[in-house]
Amino acid sequence: MRNIVLRFSRIFVGALFIFSGLIKANDPLGFGYKLQEYFEVFHMNFLSGMATGIAILLCTLEIVLGALLLLGFWSKKVAWGLLLLIIFFTLLTFISAAFKVVTSCGCFGDAIPLTPWQSFTKDLILLAMIIVIFLNKNLIHPLFKKEATQRNIALLVTVVSLGFGLYTYNVLPIIDFLPYKVGAHIPSLMVIPPGEKPDEFEIMYHLKNKKTKEEKDMSDKAYLKTEIWKDNNWEIIGEPAKRLVKKGFEPKIKDLNITDASGTDYTKELIENPYYNLIFVAYDLYATNEAAIGKLNALALNATQQFNIRTVLLTSNSAQDAQAFIKKNNLFSEVFFTDAVPLKSMVRANPGVLLMKNGVVINKWHYHNVPTFDQLSRKYFDK
Repeated sequence: MRNIVLRFSRIFVGALFIFSGLIKANDPLGFGYKLQEYFEVFHMNFLSGMATGIAILLCTLEIVLGALLLLGFWSKKVAWGLLLLIIFFTLLTFISAAFKVVTSCGCFGDAIPLTPWQSFTKDLILLAMIIVIFLNKNLIHPLFKKEATQRNIALLVTVVSLGFGLYTYNVLPIIDFLPYKVGAHIPSLMVIPPGEKPDEFEIMYHLKNKKTKEEKDMSDKAYLKTEIWKDNNWEIIGEPAKRLVKKGFEPKIKDLNITDASGTDYTKELIENPYYNLIFVAYDLYATNEAAIGKLNALALNATQQFNIRTVLLTSNSAQDAQAFIKKNNLFSEVFFTDAVPLKSMVRANPGVLLMKNGVVINKWHYHNVPTFDQLSRKYFDK
């Protein structure tokens, strides 16, 4: 029984660590964004600039530890590494859940979103299994006995894991779990389908009795039903609070609002354009690759002049910053503004490119692998 429990724990923990590491390594920039949230919560903003690098290393560590556990290499060191790592993550997810500081842990990236309490429960189960592994680490035997073979396999796993994270960071995720993936019809992802109900809320009032000094909370429905508002002894203290009563259908895209510098809404016009249009995404103009912007500028000029393709740049910077950027880079594209969160979800690059038509994401690219104008023409515009 002891060996069965140990074997099950090894397989489960090892496979889960590899899966978790691969899912996050598939989108290291997204994992880096999540780490930045944690750094902000714990007042460690000095690490924010290194978030993506730390994300890639953590993904590599997860994959390597999971693989070494399954292979049985260096069982004592691996068991210690797993124990320390899971204790750290368990404490982190408990803090996130208890104090509601980070709403999603990012354990499995955007592929399997978990609430903080779900993540904490998952870590408790892993902690129990890792304790079993730690207490029985002497019973774990390596699949290959030769030290040189173990080192070579471990090195190969490390190089492949690290290389995978670096590749996806410099190209784009192999599998896109975000709502703006290729083939997605953006307008339909922004609305609640017929038959589905939105979130149901109630307004909560905090009341105080002028005579008795009694205080109590009451919903808007109870407030009207009891007609307590007719009693002049009761007064509302502070601002009414909005409380979720019943969770309804939540559109996959709920925060996209595109405006011009004056605040005019262009969301519908841009995303429902029935013709090909190029959308350049640069959520942070200060951190964007200016050499890539120059190439995209030339692409926009050619596409507009030869095929009348509309090209726009979306950013979360202020209109003043954008104006200075336009002047510095002789930007040809129109510039519009939206929040950084949807821009980071559109494409994991700064800048990145989306080719859209009639609300559908036809294709998208990291600035490292944007096709040339001739390639785009042959594949899309000429047809």
